[in-house]
Amino acid sequence: MIEVDVRLQVGAFSLDVAFANGAGVTALFGQSGSGKSLTLSIIAGLIKPDAGYVRLDGETLVDVATGVFVPVSRRRIGLVFQDSNLFPHLSVKQNLLYGRWFAPRGERRIDFDAVVETLGIANLVSRSPTRLSGGERQRVAIGRALLSCPRLLLLDEPLAALDMQRKLEILPLIERVRDEFDVPIIYVSHAVEEVLRLASRVVIIDAGRVTSVGEPAEAFNRIAGAPAANRFDRSSILAATVEETSVAHGLTKLNHPAGTIWVAGSAGNCGSLARVIVKATDVILSRVLPQEISTRSILSGKVANIQFDGAIATIEIDLKDDGRLLATITRGALEDLALKPGSYVYALFKTAALDERAIGMASAQGE
Repeated sequence: MIEVDVRLQVGAFSLDVAFANGAGVTALFGQSGSGKSLTLSIIAGLIKPDAGYVRLDGETLVDVATGVFVPVSRRRIGLVFQDSNLFPHLSVKQNLLYGRWFAPRGERRIDFDAVVETLGIANLVSRSPTRLSGGERQRVAIGRALLSCPRLLLLDEPLAALDMQRKLEILPLIERVRDEFDVPIIYVSHAVEEVLRLASRVVIIDAGRVTSVGEPAEAFNRIAGAPAANRFDRSSILAATVEETSVAHGLTKLNHPAGTIWVAGSAGNCGSLARVIVKATDVILSRVLPQEISTRSILSGKVANIQFDGAIATIEIDLKDDGRLLATITRGALEDLALKPGSYVYALFKTAALDERAIGMASAQGE
């Protein structure tokens, strides 16, 4: 269990953050400059806060009031940055084993071969870091941090410098690290897709303050009605139960209390919970249940709120029994449908518009 309650003034920027997490992945989410990495640096011991404390598994790492400050080398915390920061004069194997020195001999419970196999880097161990791709360097950096047998793993936007293909290679590996090594992780990101796929808990930080905390769908949807930079940034996260997979068509059926969602490919085992991102611009609204159309994902609910931005209206829909969904339509369409708060609507979106690569999974018991 990590407990954080800290304050720090850096120039004109004020940080005041408090949260706690247990097992699994906790994501610190927010835009660049919101204070995510600053918070991570305080937890790691790279920066001292002006006030507050950090506790890990009951041990106080920082307490400004009592003068406690455990140095970085004694915290047993693994840290991976955007830049892998590998030692160029050491081989991959030597870089990996360097992390091993920070684990007390009696607590070296994470096996070298298991890490190498999980991260798929067996063919890299004899190479120099200068001969690795960006994705390969990040795999090695994660492996080095794991082999220090940390009590906590901090990942500071580890995929930010990678292209989409490399990200899609690394994300499943981080999932395996999460599931197989039993090390709690704090993951910093401003990418909703990464957070949705990896995290069981989200701490949303804006301008140095925590604005929402909870499981991903709950935390993100709590701030869904807040103004966005533009309509293309608006999206909703829906949690639904995997019902069945259509082998013939390569689709998975998800049950939501408000209707059915279909996604491409496999979305997990039957009975598990899947979290899906739906962009507001991909949602079509209807006052009647459409028939004989290609769109198969249909949810029902009532209009809760309407916001205007020029010719565009953003509709916030309370879905039947669970969650909220955003839809953006034109003012003309709004008038034609005669929508107002309380209106009953059907929300439709194409399976092809949902990115199956960003689907997050969690056990039904965990949510």
